[in-house]
Amino acid sequence: MNSIRRWDRCIIFGAAAALLGHAGAAAAQAYPTKPVRVIVAFAAGGFADFMGRSIGLKLTDRLGQSFIIDNRGGAGGTYGAKIASESAPDGYTVLVNTAASTVAPSLYKNLGYDLLKDFTPVANTVSAAGLFSVLASHPARDLKDLIQRSKGKQLNYATAGIGTSSHIGADYLLRVLAKLDAVHVPFKGGGPATIAVLGNQVEVLYGSMAGLPHIQAGRMKPLGIASLKRIEALPDVPTVAEAGFPGFEERSWVGFFVPSGTPTAIVNRLNQEVNRALTSPDLVANIKLRGMQTHPGSPADFARHVRAEVEKWAKMIKVTGVKVE
Repeated sequence: MNSIRRWDRCIIFGAAAALLGHAGAAAAQAYPTKPVRVIVAFAAGGFADFMGRSIGLKLTDRLGQSFIIDNRGGAGGTYGAKIASESAPDGYTVLVNTAASTVAPSLYKNLGYDLLKDFTPVANTVSAAGLFSVLASHPARDLKDLIQRSKGKQLNYATAGIGTSSHIGADYLLRVLAKLDAVHVPFKGGGPATIAVLGNQVEVLYGSMAGLPHIQAGRMKPLGIASLKRIEALPDVPTVAEAGFPGFEERSWVGFFVPSGTPTAIVNRLNQEVNRALTSPDLVANIKLRGMQTHPGSPADFARHVRAEVEKWAKMIKVTGVKVE
């Protein structure tokens, strides 16, 4: 008799699980039924903003609802992330952030959120190597020449913000390895940082290809790329290794996150559509032109990458001793 009851319970639980599964699938198929807020954790005009807007347009076309960009730059991407972490886990708030998101846990004492607990990674999109660039009129020929010219004086460099991978990477190279008096000048995104260098307010721009359009237009000059080998978009630009720092590489990436608790079916739907967008011929061409690499994959793939990045940047911050005042 007891075995019969146990069997009945198994049937009931199995049926309930199946119904929940069907309900989740149905919700994902219906999603979205209203506009989706896309919080980009950096100001307009930079790396994260470009990918957030580009993918957002593709999702709008594919899913029939507007994916509305909301730029919330500040504090190296943590300001926008804090806002997103407080949003309902229903798929109608999406966060676009960079490798800076994995730097922040080791840099800030009181973030107000936990990246690994309060967010579900949805999809990685692209990565790009850091690029050192200056005004076209600058006398430095390349990064090696810039470093030689900067010995014994202060060198100011602009990035997309405090705690970005660009900040930590440039600090490690210029201050620790090259032993320069390098001063970081942070902005709320790659766009504002680029404008500051174009306006001759800061000498050097370092970031994930932020200045590339201005380089292509002849307004800025590239000095060195922080990749292990030269890139197709800038084949004449030497790597940081060629400047005398073998093995140096710094790459940022742009990823999509949602608040933890967002239904798995919606996470998977968003992942599928972001990956599909990355294969769009026009976006593929634009990504290639900007010297970026695509990184399609599952939510689990991205979650593993995020955890590995948190560990990597924790070690780097310990080496550089970078602190936030």
